[in-house]
Amino acid sequence: MRRQFKRVVLKLSGEALREPGSHDNISPEIVERIAEEVKEAQQSGLEIGLVVGGGNFWRGVSASNRGMERATADYMGMLATVMNALAIQSMLEALEVPTRVQSAIEMKNVAEPFIRRVAIRHLELGRVVIFAAGTGNPFFSTDTTAALRASEIGADAILKATKVDGVYDKDPMQNEDARRFEYITFTEALNRGLKVLDATAFSLCRDNNKPIIVFDMTEPGNIHRALIGEHVGTLVSAKLPPEQTVLSSVG
Repeated sequence: MRRQFKRVVLKLSGEALREPGSHDNISPEIVERIAEEVKEAQQSGLEIGLVVGGGNFWRGVSASNRGMERATADYMGMLATVMNALAIQSMLEALEVPTRVQSAIEMKNVAEPFIRRVAIRHLELGRVVIFAAGTGNPFFSTDTTAALRASEIGADAILKATKVDGVYDKDPMQNEDARRFEYITFTEALNRGLKVLDATAFSLCRDNNKPIIVFDMTEPGNIHRALIGEHVGTLVSAKLPPEQTVLSSVG
């Protein structure tokens, strides 16, 4: 049985837009693949909000660690997310998907300001809404942006696209015996110290009962499958699905 979604927030990292090993910040081929999968899901009637990071251009924390004042570094990172948002918007509209970019930092020549009720109306009219410039505040990640916007617009879930196929009990890159969870509760993930989202984002999702689905976006078709509710990756939620009486892990 598929998960039933009406409205979701898809979270992409900025680095997901870059070809591995390339010096180019954005790969048009990767952006096109993402846009095609989003379009296919959007055409099924799903309402889609999208949050993208800026790590392919700039990482505020890294710059801060090298001596830059943290708030300034974070604002620069927010601007990087706007560039990525515009790239995705351009590709979606080339595929005839109506799209709006809403920025938490006002820049009226390139994006609308974020207004919750306007964003909801866009979604109801079948437009993809890309939330750019983070929360508009330094010291918060784009994971937190995704959690905040999902809560504000009443999304059914957050879909976090990553380079791994779910949540593991330990780092699968360093531990061959790592086990992947199909389902896990917020409480269990917290008790195990699992890095699903950053702490602020995770708390927002737990407090507002926003399920998180972590999945591998490098597998062709997975973005579309996750959006339409097929069982990919790991579901993190307040309680296990009715058919699950114990934590489910594979591997």
